[in-house]
Amino acid sequence: MYKFLFFFISFSLTAQIRGVVKDSISGEPIPYVNIWIENETIGTTSETNGSFSLDIKEEKVLVFSALGYEIKKASSKTEVILLKPKFFELNEVVISIPKKTKELEIGDSKKIHHSQLSGDKPWIYGKLFKFEEKYNETPFLKKIIFYSNSKIKNAKLKIRIYNFKDSIPNEDILYEEVIVSVKKGMQKNTVDLSKHAILFPKEGVVIGLEWMIIEENKYLFEYKDTKSKKTNSFVTYAPSLVINYTEEENSFHFSGGKWRKRSRAISNSGREWDGKIMTPAINLILTN
Repeated sequence: MYKFLFFFISFSLTAQIRGVVKDSISGEPIPYVNIWIENETIGTTSETNGSFSLDIKEEKVLVFSALGYEIKKASSKTEVILLKPKFFELNEVVISIPKKTKELEIGDSKKIHHSQLSGDKPWIYGKLFKFEEKYNETPFLKKIIFYSNSKIKNAKLKIRIYNFKDSIPNEDILYEEVIVSVKKGMQKNTVDLSKHAILFPKEGVVIGLEWMIIEENKYLFEYKDTKSKKTNSFVTYAPSLVINYTEEENSFHFSGGKWRKRSRAISNSGREWDGKIMTPAINLILTN
C-alpha cells in the first residue's frame, strides 16, 4: 500500500498576481526560479519564459531564489523582477588519474512505499551527509541516487548541492543548473556528477531535491477518504519523493526563503515513523 505525506494544503478566496523574472544584465527571462511569500508556506516556480503567478489577497514580500543569482526580496506588486547574477570564485582542483578507480556508496537509503507530495509548493528537500575520514580515499562526488514515485511521465525537478555551515545548508557548490526528468511510477534515479569534480566538503554536504511548480508537472491527485469512503482530489505537482525514516537529524527543507531543520514526526498512533526523522531517500557514490 502506498503512503503519502502531505505538506500544508489550504484553500481560500484569493486574487492572482502575475509577474516575470529576468536577468538584470541581459534582460533575458529566467526559468524555474524558486518563489516564496516571505516566512509563509505559499510559493511557486517561474515557467520557461520567466513568468509566474500567485494567488494572494494582499501585498506581500516575495523571495526569489535561483542558482547563479543573488536571493532577492520584492513586493508582490512588482511586475518585473530583476535578479543580479552571482559570480562564483572557483577553487582550483588538480585531478590526477588514479591507477585504480575506487567507489564507495553512502547513505543506506532504500525504496519503500512512503512518498512525499509537494502540494503546490516549490520546496527544496535536503539530506545532510556528514564527512568521515574514510572518504579521503574517495573524495569526489560521482553520482547521486534518489528514489521517486511519479504519477506522470517525465516530471522535472532540480538537483541542488550545498555546503553545510552553522547547522544549516549554506552556499551552492554545484554552479550549473541540473534538471532531471523522472519516469512514471516508482523509480531509482541516478545523476552523474563526474564532470563537475566536486570535492566532499569537510563540513558536510547537503543534497537538495527541488520541486518545480510548473504546468508540465501538474496533475490531479485522487485519494479515498477512509471515513466517508468518498474519492477526493486536489491539484498537486509531480514527482513524489520516496521518504525513509531515521534517528539521525539529517533532513532539511527550504520554504518561505529560509532553511529549516525537519523535526521528529509525532502522531501518537504507533506508526513506524513516530519519533523518527523523515528524510528523502538519497544515496551518494563517491570516487577517487
